[in-house]
Amino acid sequence: MNLNDEIRVLGKGLTAQAIKDKFPNAILYDDKDFELYDKSSNEKTIVSPGIPPYNEMIKKANNIQSDYDLFSELMPFSIWISGTNGKTTTTQMCQHILANYNSVYGGNIGTPLSKLDTKASIWILETSSFTLHYTNIAKPNLYLLLPISEDHITWHGSFKEYENAKLKPLSFMEEGEIAIIPEKYKDYKTKAYKIIYKNSDDLCNKFDIDKSKIKFKEPFLLDALLALAAKKIIFDEIDYEKINSFTIDEHKVEEFIDNKNRIWVNDSKATNVDATINALVPYKDMNIHIILGGDDKGADLLPLFENIKQLNITVYAIGSNIKRIENYCKTYNIKIESCEKLEKAVKKINENLKENSIGILSPAAASLDQFSSYAQRGKEFKSLVLNLSKL
Repeated sequence: MNLNDEIRVLGKGLTAQAIKDKFPNAILYDDKDFELYDKSSNEKTIVSPGIPPYNEMIKKANNIQSDYDLFSELMPFSIWISGTNGKTTTTQMCQHILANYNSVYGGNIGTPLSKLDTKASIWILETSSFTLHYTNIAKPNLYLLLPISEDHITWHGSFKEYENAKLKPLSFMEEGEIAIIPEKYKDYKTKAYKIIYKNSDDLCNKFDIDKSKIKFKEPFLLDALLALAAKKIIFDEIDYEKINSFTIDEHKVEEFIDNKNRIWVNDSKATNVDATINALVPYKDMNIHIILGGDDKGADLLPLFENIKQLNITVYAIGSNIKRIENYCKTYNIKIESCEKLEKAVKKINENLKENSIGILSPAAASLDQFSSYAQRGKEFKSLVLNLSKL
């Protein structure tokens, strides 16, 4: 790969701009100037991961690849992390415990591949289903696959296509490479050596990890175990002290106290059903006041309501899918307050929050219908709670 190569890139976002910085002769296209694109050419075309397969540019382009494919020849030993929930935390944890071994991390989190140091010993890549959909050459040396549940159905068209994208790297992996994957996919064909797990306890048994020495509980325990497993595979070490020094990001099952010493939980990062189900596990014996709603991306919400119907729970519905939430709550006889906006939901919970209760924002939906990001949604939630006396 020559830095003076002419490369065509569909999209002009972060990934595309990073490629342009690395390859000055790269030509970037979007919907507005795609008429300049030579549709008869078979020249390599890199697709920005956010562009869905039903976009007209994708339909009319040839030889489509991902930025992972672009760097497949230069990529050092690589750990790819995918699945539905926990990708970011697992990636960060891997970097945290491998940083002393000249590792760098990026991909779907933080740094695009074009900005990563190709002289690093290890690349740790959070890998989205969008990127995997367009990846046809590159492969990991170690693949850490978290459980897969419904997400991004609108983008992929179906859960099966979303699932297929997550499993795709297994098809390219070779003998001597390793994949840690959920038991559901034990029969998926790959040349890689498969390590199958049922749950966190099963991973502990497989890698001789003492769970009692790890400070994290579910849903973060699984992330920590996968990071520890990666280091065990590569360096035959289990570093409890190092993993326990890791700090979880904001907006992920983040507990805090209001001015009346009541527990609230900021889980704005829960943008799908499975994330919300997992977030509620530690609180299942409490009186739960949960804020649900936003852009659910066409996902099936039924498993969420099947899961929470037996809990002592009240739902406070906000966002663009409020009617769907109302209908499910009615079907399952779950108490609901239709609030439309986050501020109203916080006010309503404030009126109802008693002893042995929690107020939790865990929306099971994306934020872009009302906010610029899940982070902005989480920050506003915390601000509203901490300023309740002023509301």
